[in-house]
Amino acid sequence: MIWAWLLNSISVYATANLLKGVEIKNFWSAVFVAALLALINIFVKPILLILSLPITIITFGLFVWVINAALIMLVDALIEGFKVKNFGWALLFGMVMSIISWVLFNLFG
Repeated sequence: MIWAWLLNSISVYATANLLKGVEIKNFWSAVFVAALLALINIFVKPILLILSLPITIITFGLFVWVINAALIMLVDALIEGFKVKNFGWALLFGMVMSIISWVLFNLFG
């Protein structure tokens, strides 16, 4: 569990440093962002997925990316050292972070 949290923190930090529209203060901020994202994905995301099931089906699952971006914007509002310029950057952040996380988990997890 701690290993996964560390890998997700590295993913957040790396993604924020790759994208111009996302700013992160330091690695500790990335640790807090990863923790809050995990909690939101456990408690909030399932509710949003159920509520948005019809539109998710209509868009062949692509609406899940919109939900992810909205949750990233929520984390942006709650964590002081993490800033995302707009919804488009949040969408891109979610996509890039997914790829980086996938690579890290395949290498080390």
